[in-house]
Amino acid sequence: MYITITAQKLGSNYSQSSGDFVDYLEKENQGLEQEDMEHFFNQYGDEISASEVVKEIDSNTAKLKKKEPKFYSITVNPSKHELRRLQNSREDLKRYTRAIMKDYAESFYREINGKAITVDDIKYYAKIEHQRIFKGTDKQVRENQPFATKILQLKNEIRKIEQERLAGNIDKLKIKISKLEAQAPHQQNGKRIVQGMQKAGNQRHIHIIVSRKDASNTVSLSPGSKYKASEVIMNGKKVKRGFDRDSFFKKVEKTFDNIFGHTRNFAETYTARKTFIKNPKLYFSMISRLPTNEKAVAFRIIRESGMPMMPNIPVSKAQLALKVFNRLRKGVDMAIRSGSIGI
Repeated sequence: MYITITAQKLGSNYSQSSGDFVDYLEKENQGLEQEDMEHFFNQYGDEISASEVVKEIDSNTAKLKKKEPKFYSITVNPSKHELRRLQNSREDLKRYTRAIMKDYAESFYREINGKAITVDDIKYYAKIEHQRIFKGTDKQVRENQPFATKILQLKNEIRKIEQERLAGNIDKLKIKISKLEAQAPHQQNGKRIVQGMQKAGNQRHIHIIVSRKDASNTVSLSPGSKYKASEVIMNGKKVKRGFDRDSFFKKVEKTFDNIFGHTRNFAETYTARKTFIKNPKLYFSMISRLPTNEKAVAFRIIRESGMPMMPNIPVSKAQLALKVFNRLRKGVDMAIRSGSIGI
């Protein structure tokens, strides 16, 4: 499970309207009949229109300054191992979304009128997407790039020959291009993977747009708070503040496992991912100490997620070379930023 929480920006400024983001989330509905479209939903209803989402989010911004985010985007990316646990993908993902928004509310260290935050205080709208495209930061695109560069050069040569600006044999150049297309290390359905190509397989994921203000439009709820839990005096009153992101990320994993009966391998956990980013040497040391069956599953998950791996998996701490792990960390950081890593 890979989850991101982002304050939506346009350039260096926060978006003053959710319209552009909602339009982006409508892209998969283009050209579809009404009954085939994927609609927005929330805790209380389905088939919510895009116009209603924009209206509700944009009107729920009382007293927010221009330089403050008006809404946040939460992206929930189940791994393919997790997606296999679903019986009815669409309905199961809606059920899961409604459950984790309860986790989201519980992760705030805030009170409204003396009561803890609940999901009823959160104004949000969610949508399931079924497709993904390869990004420029994806490992497959990056490692195919040298071939793409050579192919582009040959195509430019062909164009110049056709324009009689260069002498050459077009047929021979086309043969070279065909060979390079086939030699590219990453292929999908017999074609070289390029930026913008749709990813094959089950790519379902969830986008959630959540208002910065609570449902009553009176209290500011920021998941971007630098505080996990603290108290401050405001207008002579003691006010709780904070959002525990670590707690939220761990809760959503447990929620998934409880709902769908999933046995989570260590390599799939938020704790593992965080450990890798902070201390890759410790991460692989922890992997190597797993029971044999769990270790085999962990290695398979790591490979399938696109995480770089050394040729021979180390079995003891003495074999963990710092130089190797620095290189691994750099590769995984890039994969994580691209949002494509599935752990």
